[in-house]
Amino acid sequence: MSFDALAHEHLSIAVALFALGGYLLGSVPFGVLLTRAAGLGDVRSIGSGNIGATNVLRTGRKDLALLTLLLDAAKGAVAVLAVRFLLLDHPEHRVLEALAGGSAFVGHLFPIWLRFKGGKGVATFFGVLLAAAWPVGLIAGAIWLVVAAVSRFSSLAALGAAVVAPNAAAFTGQPNSVILLAAFTGVLILFKHRGNIARLRAGAEPRIGRAEREAGPGADQA
Repeated sequence: MSFDALAHEHLSIAVALFALGGYLLGSVPFGVLLTRAAGLGDVRSIGSGNIGATNVLRTGRKDLALLTLLLDAAKGAVAVLAVRFLLLDHPEHRVLEALAGGSAFVGHLFPIWLRFKGGKGVATFFGVLLAAAWPVGLIAGAIWLVVAAVSRFSSLAALGAAVVAPNAAAFTGQPNSVILLAAFTGVLILFKHRGNIARLRAGAEPRIGRAEREAGPGADQA
């Protein structure tokens, strides 16, 4: 076997391992695990039925909601940073980082442990972007904060961040792998929020601060 063939084979193995590892890490449903460990039952049986921090907050445990938010973001960041730590000197490390981060994001949305019924990915989205290219993550986060403050719609803020992210990646001169990662995760954010989009158009979407009493199926963002 030639050196080039051997290198290609090793890269193929790395691609498979990082894609699978990222997906399995992203699939860890921290909201479900934390609420069960705290003796609060299955978070999917209350509120919107979502597994993210917003629905965890409906248990009355702000600490668990915050921890869920941080861990959901962290699993996306860890998937990216693990590749960077292991393959920093590899010429394709940015591509593999994007692959692992995108896989972790998909894992949160479609976790194998929950029969592929996961969250909406906003926290993991920010974790992945901050680790892959922190300027892009910061810009997307700033858009979320501004839109949320002005509109009082968390869903609209998430949609704004999703649309801006790939443009921010291109504007800040990120490599194509990061631009594609931002576009890929952004499109999935839009897909997972299609119910929210319908409610926004109908004037039925709950605003921030009112979501607790108006929550319905799919109303959460995380």
